[in-house]
Amino acid sequence: MEVGHLDQVLEIERQSFPVPWSRQAFEFELTRNDFAYYLVLLAAERVIGYAGMWVVIDEGHITNVAVHPDWRGRGLGRSLLEELIRRARQKGVVRMTLEVRQSNQVARHLYRKLGFVENGRRRKYYSDNNEDAIIMWLELNSSF
Repeated sequence: MEVGHLDQVLEIERQSFPVPWSRQAFEFELTRNDFAYYLVLLAAERVIGYAGMWVVIDEGHITNVAVHPDWRGRGLGRSLLEELIRRARQKGVVRMTLEVRQSNQVARHLYRKLGFVENGRRRKYYSDNNEDAIIMWLELNSSF
């Protein structure tokens, strides 16, 4: 992901999340956060999906994954996650984590299919409705 992608990324962000990240948050991630790694999925030079993670020592924390609504249901979210996992392995990451809304059964199912295991809860994590987040972990010595 590059700063030039942000208009399209923000469009997807607003369509995907009740409390979308701001342009400033993404700009910080791309230009000032040495732990951050973000990628975009393009179709005909349009951003149709994106994903990001922080790599801190040997752990990867997936920060966000989103696919444009017109492109959902085609396995693109899975492809983005698989690419993050592949690149995390290249960077020496041994385990990855993420938070997901308790109610987001579609995402939770996808993460489980990739080998993530639910192992914790952050109570009232989401500020829009105080929904809990489920914490999931993936040990990278396991295959997906």
